[in-house]
Order: sequence, then structure tokens, then C-alpha cells
Amino acid sequence: MDAPVTLQLDYAIPSPRRPVRVLALIGIAATTVLAGTLMGVGTNAINGAVSPAYFVSVMGWPPGPNVWGQSIQQGVLEGTAVGLLSSAILTTTIGIITRATCTLGMGLRWLAWIILCDAGLWLAGGIAGVLLASSFPHFFRDVFIGVPSDFHQMLRYAWVGGSIWGAELGGLLTIVVGLILFWRSWQRMLRRQIPVLNAATPEWQTSRRVMFLSSRKRRIRSGK
Repeated sequence: MDAPVTLQLDYAIPSPRRPVRVLALIGIAATTVLAGTLMGVGTNAINGAVSPAYFVSVMGWPPGPNVWGQSIQQGVLEGTAVGLLSSAILTTTIGIITRATCTLGMGLRWLAWIILCDAGLWLAGGIAGVLLASSFPHFFRDVFIGVPSDFHQMLRYAWVGGSIWGAELGGLLTIVVGLILFWRSWQRMLRRQIPVLNAATPEWQTSRRVMFLSSRKRRIRSGK
């Protein structure tokens, strides 16, 4: 009696390798730096208009009409520095997680999510600063340096200080959380991919031959 022939369909053949996209990673890195610069310019333009006294007290700039312009210049420097650091962290981590196969569109979508969350935390930090100063004005003046004596100017000062803390701490938090969620999303996407045999591969041809021989043996045994 002939030994049974094992039918091998090769369902475990891995799917074709995803192409390496170095240019996509470069695009993600450059966009992250640009986003950091624009974020720094935008937030400092608002903060410089809200409370010039904050920058005069904290940065030691002379009071005058040039404070707003100086705050924007400071935003360019700080935003670019943060963008370079964030770019290095994001691009390196995304490249490692995806083995440099992440598309530009996917990377930019996650970058936009991180930027929106950071902007939200910048806003939340400013509101928290105003609430703290309005609820505990004496405590606020004792703890922070250069706080104006006027109540309304103090609230403006508190907005700027709180928003900066919110953006800096929030930026770090959103990057860490965003990369964790990106890793989980990437793993789910890989698990959803079903390997499909390609008719041009030797594995598919081998499977077809095995199926033909097995069918032929069954016909011979049945006398057909």
C-alpha cells in the first residue's frame, strides 16, 4: 500500500517584503522640524502679545515695543531645537518599529495627531495657570518670579507661564504616548495582513504539483 501523500498548501509562506522607504523617513523628519519651528513661532507670537511682562521678567529683556518681535525670534530658536530633538526621536523610533517601511502618509498622520495633542496641552496649561493665579494670587506671587502686581497683568503672566509648561511637558508626553500607540497600531496592521500565494513563486508551483499528484493517486486507487 502506497504511503499517503501529505497535501501542503503552504499557507505559512510569508507575505512579500514591504519596500524600504528611506525618503519617507526623511520627509517625516523634515516635517517634524518644520512643525516644531512653526509651533514655536505661533505660540510665542500669541504669548508675546498676551504678556510682554513675562518675557521681560523671565528673559531679562528691556521693556518696549521690541519685546513681541524678540519673543517670535525666541520661538524660532526654541521651536527649531525642539523640532530637531523630536524629529530624531520620532524618525528613529518609527524606522525601528516599521523596519524603515512606514509610508510618508502614515507618518504624517501620526505627526499631526501629536501636534494637535501638544497644542491642546499648551492651551490647557495656559488655562491651568490662569486658574491657579486667580484662585491663589498670593501663593502665585510668592512662588514665581517677576509676577506683576496688577491682577489682570498677573493673569496674563500666568497664561504665558502655564502654556509654556503645558507645551513642554505635554510635548514629551504626547511623543511617548504617540509612539506607543503607533507601535500597537502597526502590530495590529501586520496581524490583519493575510499571506497570499503568488502564482509566480516556486512555493505556489510546488503546492500545485503536490495537489495534482495527490488527486491523481486518489483516482488510481478508486479505479477511475
